[in-house]
Amino acid sequence: MNIPVMPPEVVRKPMPERTSRLGWILFVLGVVIALATYAVDPRRGAFDNLILFLAIVSLAVGSLFFVALEYIAGAVWSVPLRRVNEFLAGLVPLTPALAIPLFFHLHELFDWSHATAADPVLASKSSYLNIEFLVIRFVVVSAIWILFYVVFTRNSTRQDVTRESKLTTWNIRLSALFMPVFAVTITIIAVDWAMSLEAHWYSTIFGVYYFSASVLAAIAAATLVVILMQEGGYLPWLRRDHLYSLGALMFAFVNFWAYIAFSQFLLIWYANLPEETFWFMRRWQHGWEYVSVLLIIVHFAVPYFALLSQDSKMDPKRLKFIAIWILAAHLLDVYWLVMPTYSETVSVGWMELSIPLIIAGAGITVFSYKMRRENLIPVGDPKLERGLSFRL
Repeated sequence: MNIPVMPPEVVRKPMPERTSRLGWILFVLGVVIALATYAVDPRRGAFDNLILFLAIVSLAVGSLFFVALEYIAGAVWSVPLRRVNEFLAGLVPLTPALAIPLFFHLHELFDWSHATAADPVLASKSSYLNIEFLVIRFVVVSAIWILFYVVFTRNSTRQDVTRESKLTTWNIRLSALFMPVFAVTITIIAVDWAMSLEAHWYSTIFGVYYFSASVLAAIAAATLVVILMQEGGYLPWLRRDHLYSLGALMFAFVNFWAYIAFSQFLLIWYANLPEETFWFMRRWQHGWEYVSVLLIIVHFAVPYFALLSQDSKMDPKRLKFIAIWILAAHLLDVYWLVMPTYSETVSVGWMELSIPLIIAGAGITVFSYKMRRENLIPVGDPKLERGLSFRL
């Protein structure tokens, strides 16, 4: 096993202090706007908070999914880039804190949190949809995600020092356990915090829908960070072959998201059951129809054609633009899932500015913290040399 010796400036290079300050400024500004929203309109503040929570969860746990996917698939090309996903997964411990305010506004968010005896549908679901069980599920799921994150990253960073290949073996076995756990836990979060906003609705594919959006957002975030780091001189060894792999992944999951979204719509349209169709009907009136059409265009059509050619998957400028585009489209997607429950008409204003500000601020701050303390490249991984010299 030959593990290449990397120059110190490549192995560890902290983020500029001004960038770290920018992260804190964006985060604090977003928190101030969020607190002002809660003060002005607590119900709207809770719904904006929910959008923020679901968006951060998708980025954090989606990134952790890619860490596990690399190990279990035995991928080579992504080994030099794995720390990007590990750093983005550093948002995982933050997600429970973002959900804490939601527990003080459950009655504003969820009809099922009220008395359900007079509603036979809600009464039939009360054994699952009740506040006590919601808290238990949330605590268990959060603890599981944090545990996997800690063990994955601890083994990875320890390998930088020990160079022990058995740590890779342990993470491969851990990844095999994580995959089914991830499928169940992300479905629980999707059902508990998004689908149950309209608890009369039925959909057996909603968990997969949220999964597909989360994975796409995570790979878009990783692609954006990788290109920005290359432009800043952090990844001088990066090849067009690595960029192509990132672009191909984005293209694949753009199609996967569209397939799942259309499958959910088609099954509900074909069955034409009132307990299913009302959810889409609510998103096809009072202005929401324009958001629904816009979502198809920005979340599928634009990135699909922008990434269709082989050259486009290797163009750093195009990949950076499309990565930002997909992240914005993902926010629109989560907004489309949540806000029709808040208002029959489309409602967007200064209050929603807190969402992208907190996401960007938290991401920059966590990344800056990680870059100061950990290597940018897993220098002890036995596949690193093959990853650096990767060719398609």
